[in-house]
Amino acid sequence: SGNYYNQGEIRKKELEQSCCVLGIPASDVTVIDHRDLPDNPAVEWDTQLLATLVLKHIEAKNINLVVTFDAGGVSGHANHVSLHTAVRYSACTLLWVPPWGCRVLVLESVNLFRKYISFLDVLISCLLPRDALFILTEEETEQAKRAMRCHRSQLLWFRHLYLLFSRYLVVNSLRLL
Repeated sequence: SGNYYNQGEIRKKELEQSCCVLGIPASDVTVIDHRDLPDNPAVEWDTQLLATLVLKHIEAKNINLVVTFDAGGVSGHANHVSLHTAVRYSACTLLWVPPWGCRVLVLESVNLFRKYISFLDVLISCLLPRDALFILTEEETEQAKRAMRCHRSQLLWFRHLYLLFSRYLVVNSLRLL
């Protein structure tokens, strides 16, 4: 629920606002508030518990594509890494491949230099192997920035730099799990 600084309720509202900017209805947003899954950048979550909760959401919403973090979690955040581990566990153990389940794409973590060279990373990303490459238009980039700005409680100084320079607001390379 994003309650690391006791801001769970605020962050839930910010998430809904951000999703609205992206055209995702509140009815499609699920916030998990589970005592064994604390929002903490140093805590790895239980793989089986998280895999069960993710699978429940996938089945309830009839989802056929999951996009998640890779093993680096993009920022190294332990919760992000745990999500990747749980999705990978579920996909490999429960055979989530069509027609029985859904596909999984993992967002590539890049080094610090590439992470903050914005649109210049498009050239590098086009040259490297990947299964999918998403290059946002200027309008889509502005929409992504508006969505990020909805998370006011998390907009610390370094996230303002992220809004200005992050390649993830312009280009995203993904691999099939």
